[in-house]
Amino acid sequence: MSIYDTVHERSLTEAEGFWADAAADIDWQKSWDQVLDDSNAPFYRWFSGGQLNTCYNALDRHVEGGRADQVALIYDSPVTDSKRSLTFRELRDETALFAGALAANGIGKGDRVIVYMPMVPETLIAILACARIGAVHSVVFGGFAANELATRIDDAKPKAIVSASCGIEPARIVSYKPLLDQAIELASHKPDKCIILQRPQETAELLPGRDIDWDDAISRASPHDCVTVDATDPLYILYTSGTTGEPKGIVRDNGGHAVALHWTMKNIYDVEPGEVYWAASDVGWIVGHSYIVYAPLLHGNTTIIFEGKPVGTPDAGAFWRVVAEHKVACMFTAPTAIRAIKQQDPDGLLVKKYDLSSLRSFFLAGERCDPDTLHWIETKLGVPVIDHWWQTETGWAIASNCLGIERLPIKAGSASRPAPGWDVHVLDNDGHDVAPGTVGSIACRLPLPPGTLPGFWQANERYRQSYLTRYPGFYETGDAGYIDEDGYVFIMSRTDDIINVAGHRLSTGAIEEVLASHADVAECAVFGVADALKGQLPIGLLVLKAGVERDSAAIVADVIQMVRDTIGPVAAFKKAVVVARLPKTRSGKILRGTMRKIADNEAYRAPATIEDPIVLDEIRESMQGIGYAQET
Repeated sequence: MSIYDTVHERSLTEAEGFWADAAADIDWQKSWDQVLDDSNAPFYRWFSGGQLNTCYNALDRHVEGGRADQVALIYDSPVTDSKRSLTFRELRDETALFAGALAANGIGKGDRVIVYMPMVPETLIAILACARIGAVHSVVFGGFAANELATRIDDAKPKAIVSASCGIEPARIVSYKPLLDQAIELASHKPDKCIILQRPQETAELLPGRDIDWDDAISRASPHDCVTVDATDPLYILYTSGTTGEPKGIVRDNGGHAVALHWTMKNIYDVEPGEVYWAASDVGWIVGHSYIVYAPLLHGNTTIIFEGKPVGTPDAGAFWRVVAEHKVACMFTAPTAIRAIKQQDPDGLLVKKYDLSSLRSFFLAGERCDPDTLHWIETKLGVPVIDHWWQTETGWAIASNCLGIERLPIKAGSASRPAPGWDVHVLDNDGHDVAPGTVGSIACRLPLPPGTLPGFWQANERYRQSYLTRYPGFYETGDAGYIDEDGYVFIMSRTDDIINVAGHRLSTGAIEEVLASHADVAECAVFGVADALKGQLPIGLLVLKAGVERDSAAIVADVIQMVRDTIGPVAAFKKAVVVARLPKTRSGKILRGTMRKIADNEAYRAPATIEDPIVLDEIRESMQGIGYAQET
């Protein structure tokens, strides 16, 4: 039995002992009464009776334990041409002061605070300050639409909102304050206070009596000590869009969250305290929560907050410049970012400009990475490239090549094997395990490990209905895929993206894998459209690499033949079109469901998280060229 197999087996057969050992690496004010509380199954709780403070574990204990002068946070902003570093002592002191400012404005344990901020150090300070005083933070992506922010205000009912005058995009300034004012006007619930960080690029007008300037707030504040909370008390709420359009408030607790995230830094990412770890994401998303803010700081790593883009700030070498300059040991980003870099720099010439000798590993998540993209970045960087799988709901990886336990062989297209703590199954419609290599619904046996969601904010019955009812005793992930004979997990698509062509269930991810392997294709998307004869037919959208001059019709003919040769005539893949770009959320997910509705002339609502709504009009026009999205 391999080291990985031994560790994984113990995590399932001796779960309480396994996670109790991991919890020994966290500082507790009071030890737990139970490691796993199953008294209210399927709503399991970890470390019931335990007490701690997450901010203390992320900052104060490192200051007291000899890391006071180690850099905790590096701010790198190509869009403002500025950089800043904060040691653990400096970050602790600034966080304690802002915690005092929150307390002075009536914020205390259990109160909610919405953080609507750009990628600046003050965002992490605000988040950690909430944790310091036991307030529950809810980060909303900076620049989010006013009506979407309003729904989150009404659900969380924050006592205060922390925001900024503006965010900075490569080509424009995004004014936050008008969006915030409109959201508060739309919301039924009204916050007592708004604390506004005035950025030099734009000054916001403050509303007397409600709005407070950040600098004024901290100038009148005194540093605040850490407030002890229960392990099962909520640390934060993170909203994710639901299928009904009603946002789901994913809750994360304090105890299990701290234990699990600290454990992952060594065991999954194989970094040591003191090393630089960079998750190139946004704090508005789960990756930012887990691996910009909490996990690196809990583990004593230096984290990076990057205010820029993978391309255009100033070029497709932006990531490699940051890695080289700050001596990053482990990097984590989304496959869509790599595809954007590959599209602009297909030969990887910009990679060669920088000394990347500090980099030992490179992780991908957020959307399945096709083998062609994985091989491209692996060849350019010369380090292990690990595609791992997790969700907003889970908070950390369900499946990964756990480099700190045992480096397993890499299988392109796979998220590797289940991480310790995860009992992953592929089920058919009746809830039975399918044979290795057979596509089905992926579900995880309960209880889920620490650090995952214990439920929704004030809506546990909705959580039960959404995830726990279809397969009793399991968490339904909503993803479809298979597990091969070696136990490797392959995530092929969302369950909704499995299409039925003349009675054959086909994965859109498998077809995309073929399209992405074409030499001229930078990225692609496949989705099913309605067909009177076959039920559904797949169509493909192709984005070409920069500099490709071949005729688009010839490339389309190529990929159609490639799918026929690789998957077979059963795929009935006969239509594709070249487009300038794909519609995506700000976190990099491709909006396949929205494109399917456009093609089928169904009513749709552009998701609030869409990067640029104009692209949907471009997609409609392109689809009309191949016979879909016709006006009726």
